[in-house]
Amino acid sequence: MGDIDPEQEETLDSEGRRPKRGANRPNENERNGCCDFHETISKWMLPEDAREVYLEKANCRPPPIFIILISIAELAVFIYYAVWKPHKQWVTLDESIWKSPLTYDPKKREEAWRFFSYMFVHAGVEHIVGNLIMQLLLGIPLELVHKGFEVGMVYMAGVLAGSLASSIFDPLSVLVGASGGVYALMGGYFMNAVVNFREMIPLLGVFRILLIVLIVGTDFGFAFYRRFISHEGGLQVSFVAHFGGIVAGMTIGYVFFSAYNEKLLKDPRFWICIVGFIVFLIFAVFFNIFISPAS
Repeated sequence: MGDIDPEQEETLDSEGRRPKRGANRPNENERNGCCDFHETISKWMLPEDAREVYLEKANCRPPPIFIILISIAELAVFIYYAVWKPHKQWVTLDESIWKSPLTYDPKKREEAWRFFSYMFVHAGVEHIVGNLIMQLLLGIPLELVHKGFEVGMVYMAGVLAGSLASSIFDPLSVLVGASGGVYALMGGYFMNAVVNFREMIPLLGVFRILLIVLIVGTDFGFAFYRRFISHEGGLQVSFVAHFGGIVAGMTIGYVFFSAYNEKLLKDPRFWICIVGFIVFLIFAVFFNIFISPAS
């Protein structure tokens, strides 16, 4: 029998055999709650042939810092306007958030930070509670696998796509809320469920898709109401950020959240989505500088 190549030697066990896939995962005595959590959700989130790869990468190190910190920041800003500057903010929109330097205001588009900072300001309790619940339920499991950088990139891409889409298709409306980021997470999750549907338990696959459709439909209903019926404060609140966020999620988010077992930079879908996003970004900047009817 020939000599063992040094590069192969590291992959053999003490008896000269290659270990089985997933052998480096914790055994039954070493498992903790985090591992049990991943074992459970992998059975209904992923096709069977992808579960081992998922379980090898899924862990709680590092913890889901991004989605937790961004949620705390959004809650802190809401409390600031609701308690420190108390008006009617606990139940509805109020003049104080329209004057906030964080709110996206089409008349102040030159203050570029507003294209991102609007995600920290919310239009009442039901608005922030809905966004926080959804982004925590989706973001924490995603970040345990894909880590903070990937989840953060998708979330922020959704936030930016939301404000840019609103500035183009609803250019006279103000914008508040983190729905762009939340919808980006939701869009990536939805596309993953659709693409892998045939390889999953049919009932669970249908449940995942219908649940997202129900949530999206309900939230869009409230957004349409705020935009076309309830003009509180004399201003119209844009709903287009929802569309921008979900499109970002179904493109960039889908690539990040479905290619965890591939080299991302070698995936042509990644570059198609990146190039498309950059083209959209350039057009949106051009539109806001030279074409926008907002003054």
